[in-house]
Amino acid sequence: MTGERLPIGRRVAYLRAHRKLSQQMLADRLGKSKSWVDKVERGVRSLERVSTIREVAAVLRVDAATLLGDDARPPGAAERTEGVARIRAALSTYGMTAGRDAPPEGLNRAVAHAWNTYRHARYPQVVEQLPELLAEVQRAQAREPQVGRAAVVDAYRVAAALLTKLDETSLAWLAADRAMSAAAGDPVLRACAAVQLGPVLRASARARSVLLAAAYRVAPRDLDSGPPGELSLCGALLVQAARAGDGRAAGELLDEAAELAARVGDGHDHHRTAFGPAAVDVARVAAAVERGDGAEAVARHETAIEADGWRWLPLEQRAAHLVDAARAYLLVGDAEGAAKVLVRAERMAPAEVGHRPAAREVVVRLAAVCPSWASTITFQ
Repeated sequence: MTGERLPIGRRVAYLRAHRKLSQQMLADRLGKSKSWVDKVERGVRSLERVSTIREVAAVLRVDAATLLGDDARPPGAAERTEGVARIRAALSTYGMTAGRDAPPEGLNRAVAHAWNTYRHARYPQVVEQLPELLAEVQRAQAREPQVGRAAVVDAYRVAAALLTKLDETSLAWLAADRAMSAAAGDPVLRACAAVQLGPVLRASARARSVLLAAAYRVAPRDLDSGPPGELSLCGALLVQAARAGDGRAAGELLDEAAELAARVGDGHDHHRTAFGPAAVDVARVAAAVERGDGAEAVARHETAIEADGWRWLPLEQRAAHLVDAARAYLLVGDAEGAAKVLVRAERMAPAEVGHRPAAREVVVRLAAVCPSWASTITFQ
């Protein structure tokens, strides 16, 4: 969990609501008055006695450390931390790992499987797959550097995409950089790698220029007859550049991306970009949220999810968009709207809410302003 920890009273309120207990029900089980529970949740009365904290924790079916906020990591965080450590180790071996080399077709299948798992937002499974996959691609690079480069680039790309989701920025940068190095000399592969470099570079002053250079280098001369793959790469990079620019520049770049998206259409995943009109629509929502325009973001969100292309977006992308939409609703003070889209995201892709730090922060913000709605969300 990222962001500020909730005060203990707010944690009691959140966990009580999550267990679908009323204040009176909690009071009865503790042998206290409803007024006592209300004062604890509002911070008027503090919980200081260890015995009382343990009693409250027992009724709420959590341990005392969780109630106190001493264990800020959700269940499963230890496993994710260990998985990320294994990914870090795999990225540090530089092809020196021992093991049986996978045939090229086997490596291609493994990479495709990792991407498919990621697209379905099964992040814990991708964490498990990546260490061996990275070891395989590094052995392949050491054996024949120029053979199977597309699979190598794609393996590092999916690693960078996952690590970005998990807020492991430095490791995501390393994976994206490895993808760029493996793609050297091939403009299309370089553009592929740059798609994952975008989110990592976003905070950098050079991000926009780097992404635009990659986009225009791969852009076909004739857009009307250009290959869908190259149009998709160019468009996806323009979207990333828009996320790194100011408001006016972002709008212009997204308009440009929309022109390319109209030529590509929805329902495709050329070069692992999932680029099309629907992808540009959700990018406009994210851009509006980032500049603090909640009203525009909400309006665009409600239009985007009604469009035909919405259902063609990968599950991961749809769930991530719903988290952005929840932020938009919070910006306009609509906690109920935020809760509804978060519940939808959690049902659609539980790991997007339970495992992604940015999503968990939105859940915490929602719980702080509307504890009763938090009970409908599985806060893993």
